[in-house]
Amino acid sequence: MTDTVSDDQVEPAADEAARGLGTRIRRFARMMLTRMSSSLTRRIVMLNLAGLVVLLIGFLYLNQFREGLIEARVQSLLTQGEIIAGAIATSATVETDAILIDPDKLLQLQAGESSGFGEEALSPLEFSINPERVAPLLRHLVTPTGTRARVFDREGQLLLDSQSHLARGDVLRLDLPPIPREPPGLLERLWETIRRWTQTKGLPAEVLTTSSGRSLPEVASAIAGKPASVVRVNSNGETIVSVAVPIQRLKSVRGVLLLSTQGGDIDQIIAKERLGLLQVFLIAALVMVLLSFLLAGAIAGPMRRLAEAADRVRKGARSRHSIPDFTNRADEIGHLSGALRDMTTAMYDRIDAIESFAADVAHELKNPLTSLRSAVETLPLAKTDESRGRLMEVIQHDVRRLDRLISDISDASRLDAELSREDAEPVDVARLVQGVSSIANEVRREGQAPVQVTIDPHPLGKDAFVVMGHDGRLSQVINNLVDNARSFSPDGASVRIHVRRLKQDVEIRVEDDGPGIPEHALERIFERFYTDRPQQGFGQNSGLGLSISRQIISAHKGTITARNRLDPTDEDDDDPIVLGATFVVRLPALVAA
Repeated sequence: MTDTVSDDQVEPAADEAARGLGTRIRRFARMMLTRMSSSLTRRIVMLNLAGLVVLLIGFLYLNQFREGLIEARVQSLLTQGEIIAGAIATSATVETDAILIDPDKLLQLQAGESSGFGEEALSPLEFSINPERVAPLLRHLVTPTGTRARVFDREGQLLLDSQSHLARGDVLRLDLPPIPREPPGLLERLWETIRRWTQTKGLPAEVLTTSSGRSLPEVASAIAGKPASVVRVNSNGETIVSVAVPIQRLKSVRGVLLLSTQGGDIDQIIAKERLGLLQVFLIAALVMVLLSFLLAGAIAGPMRRLAEAADRVRKGARSRHSIPDFTNRADEIGHLSGALRDMTTAMYDRIDAIESFAADVAHELKNPLTSLRSAVETLPLAKTDESRGRLMEVIQHDVRRLDRLISDISDASRLDAELSREDAEPVDVARLVQGVSSIANEVRREGQAPVQVTIDPHPLGKDAFVVMGHDGRLSQVINNLVDNARSFSPDGASVRIHVRRLKQDVEIRVEDDGPGIPEHALERIFERFYTDRPQQGFGQNSGLGLSISRQIISAHKGTITARNRLDPTDEDDDDPIVLGATFVVRLPALVAA
């Protein structure tokens, strides 16, 4: 049993298929319009097509193929004309049985001279070429080649034309009128315009009177015994190549054979070549457009997404927006995407840092202000001089604390701007450390630990300890570490600075003999406003010194870490003996080891 499908079922399916095709075409058109809306896409497409169009115009205008074709046709017609002219001279000339001698000339001959049978042997009233014998021969030789042949006598009179077969005893053949054609379409009109535009200008038109062919320069040259060729155009603007060859017998010109290409013969060949070139151009243009769209999609699309994301980042100050990730592309788009992502991350980190810094500053300023306000509000209520004195000491302490906080906060806020504005210069770290330690020893107060400096020698000498940086900020780091070490050093102890050269870094170690650093605070001590000084009074330090030091060292592409010095003789791993703290600073050296 077979299933049959009715026409009512086929038509909805066909309509659905047509609608699906139409939908896909509309989607493709919208996609192309969207792509073309991009200025970069239009530029890529137009520039690629412009080069291709210039190449096409150059091919069409230079006409190198046309010149070569005409030259080849001239040589072919010349060879063909010499063959046909020889055949005509051999079989189609008029022969006479009589020998015509002028008695007067015979009497004038000297001894040994003879009367030749040249042109004078023929009567001027006789034709040197018999048209009736030439017509069949000419038809037989010329018809297969599609070439027009005309035979002129030695006076330039037209004897025979293969196009109309005008000869005695022949039937006049005329070309039928052309079959009416439909009006040309758009492509045909475009091609005709291109053909006329690329047609060689300045060629002479063919003018031939029915009485004489001497008006044609090639015929006149052939009558004189020299073959000649001329390229001209006919009334329809078609290129005609004409070659005139003399018909000679016994070294005497009896007539002229004029061979001409048919109208449009060469132009059709050139048109086919140009049409093929145009087809190749259209295919290449289509491929070029598709490749241009693909290239534009690979460039303009990501660029547009990056621009939109950057605009969202600019407008969305209170929200976080991510930049599209194209870093897997090994080109400028990938580099740009990576740079924008890094820039956005750095900006958000900076915003977070500023917000955190502002919150920390507000918190740190609030504490002394609260204490100061309480002391100021309580001062009028104090009844004894001793109470007023204690309140004044609290007020002075809070004022000094506020002054330190404001100075350190101002220094920390200016740090990034100063480091980015000033140019880095070579800095001799060994000399810098010696200078800082010398000043620290000169201004140290009673009870403060002295500073001792040790510099390991190196084969490079002073160049071994040179880094690129800012000497003022690096001096600030050394001062902060020295002051921090002194604040934890007991009486009679010293602060030791050790400078040495590693493979690619210059290392600075600052050691003290204090209680060390709790394990949980080895990283936290570099946070802003963090202090852990139980043996000192509250508010003696701002907690920004080590944070500023790390910020400076990071700007110099270096590292700063803290660790405890342990007693090597202690065998108790659970509760080791701490001999003091050590801060290690490493900066990249300028001169390679």
